Amino acid sequence: MGKNSKYAVACSLIGSIISILSGYETGVMAGASLFIQEDLKLTDTQVQLLIGILNVCAFIGCLTAGHVSNYVGRRRTITVGACFFVAGSTVMSQAHSFGLLMAGRCAAGIGVGYALMIAPVYATEIAPAATRGSLAATPDVCINLGALAGYTSTYFFGKLPLAQGWRAMLGLGGLPSAVLALGVLFMPESPRWLAMHGRVEESRAVLRQLSDTPEEAELLWSKIAPVAVASPQSSAGVWKEMFLHPTPPVRRMLVAGVGILFMQHLSGINGVQLYSPRVFKDAGITSRDHILATTVFMGLAKTVFILSAILLVDRVGRRPLYLSSLAGVIVSLTCLGTTLTIIRRAEPHHAAPWTLPVAITSVFTFVASFSIGLGPITGCYSSEVLPLRLRAHGVSLGVALNRLTNAAVALTFVSLSDAITMGGAFFLYAGLATCMAAFFYFNCPETKGRPLEEIEEMFSHGWRARHQLSSVDIPVYQNNPRR
Repeated sequence: MGKNSKYAVACSLIGSIISILSGYETGVMAGASLFIQEDLKLTDTQVQLLIGILNVCAFIGCLTAGHVSNYVGRRRTITVGACFFVAGSTVMSQAHSFGLLMAGRCAAGIGVGYALMIAPVYATEIAPAATRGSLAATPDVCINLGALAGYTSTYFFGKLPLAQGWRAMLGLGGLPSAVLALGVLFMPESPRWLAMHGRVEESRAVLRQLSDTPEEAELLWSKIAPVAVASPQSSAGVWKEMFLHPTPPVRRMLVAGVGILFMQHLSGINGVQLYSPRVFKDAGITSRDHILATTVFMGLAKTVFILSAILLVDRVGRRPLYLSSLAGVIVSLTCLGTTLTIIRRAEPHHAAPWTLPVAITSVFTFVASFSIGLGPITGCYSSEVLPLRLRAHGVSLGVALNRLTNAAVALTFVSLSDAITMGGAFFLYAGLATCMAAFFYFNCPETKGRPLEEIEEMFSHGWRARHQLSSVDIPVYQNNPRR
């Protein structure tokens, strides 16, 4: 890769920083909720609501982010999302009541919605084709780094006096926003967004910045221009094409791109991430310090495996990695459900010695399996398969549905575990993951190495033809920084 292609990679990475904030909000609350409940005397219902409301508000953020990004641009939308994070972190760190905590959590939730929508879209539109999979999946790496930072902060700040500790945990989330605000100044706007809005010379200038040769920039422009000109300028036109009169290719792309986002959290990953202390307590760990330390190691395992996915996604391909990931998720959830059921049915403190290590190992393998495919590939794939004219609104809709399923898991996990036992809940998630594997196999062809403007052509064919086309490797694009 030449100097300019490296610049494109750097811009994609900076744009992904906003996802660190999203991950931190998820990770920190898993441990901070224990201290908040003790300090403010909250009920289990209030804690469940406090944790789950993030995704409800993220739903609102997702739905508005698509319109905002089409109106003000991808780069400025990142700034808007960062501002919501600053406001939310500040309010929560100063809160002395459940109401203020909810207000701050809602603001942070809207920021999460913006982050989840805009980060993969910006990375997809900026990144070279040869590394697009890795860079479009980078936001998920940042989410996990943020979650790991959240787990770690709860462990260390948990040693402070009760009221100061959880406030420091929540307030720390505002710091990365300052870094992001500075980084945005050095990032170009998406050339595809500029072209879509008729800003031809600016778009071509950005392409020259991101390309290693003038010839490459012109080749990219020749592919982008026809697609950008055909793009509807109003949100009404986009929604009309998506829902009122979709063509067969558009319908297939929406099913694949939106469907994969909708189904991601049906695996129950948020139940493990947000309620990991409860899961480990049910498995037999009784010490708070041991529970928090195990949670930190879980976050570390998640980060290590998602980094492995970044190295593999542009080499192995989206389909093999995603389907292998789901296989690991199904096996891990089945083992975890079986082990927790055995522990529950044993007499108190008399479960077989092997059940605790097997339960902890199952949690770790579940998180690792999710992180090597299901986590990073979802956002990357949905941004790739949706065409430019529908990308912002399509990803916005998909991420909004993603937040709904996420919220459903977060808001019902405790109640579901009480109703059918925690082991039963994980059996249910294993069944849903099996349905996800069938959906992906039949609806989502391989996109590795293909320029964005050519992926739409794949969906003009039926299922069998799409999969035959997707099985054909394109070495010329793998060794070329074309987008």
